[in-house]
Amino acid sequence: MYHALALILCGVIATRGAATAGWLLQLGIVVFSGSLYALALTGVKGLGAITPLGGLAFLVGWGWLAWSAWRG
Repeated sequence: MYHALALILCGVIATRGAATAGWLLQLGIVVFSGSLYALALTGVKGLGAITPLGGLAFLVGWGWLAWSAWRG
């Protein structure tokens, strides 16, 4: 839920850095949530190793968004 609000904030800020933050947050949503859904549906344990990469994309996206907002 909070990541969706961050995507809206990226659109409101609408700077070049905010666009990059938006892409990183979208990547985080796809990788994090997608790997968990795939793990739940298929039971393939190797997909659990991909999940932290989505979390990392979330962290970098939030940091990039904060940096973009601060820069103005």
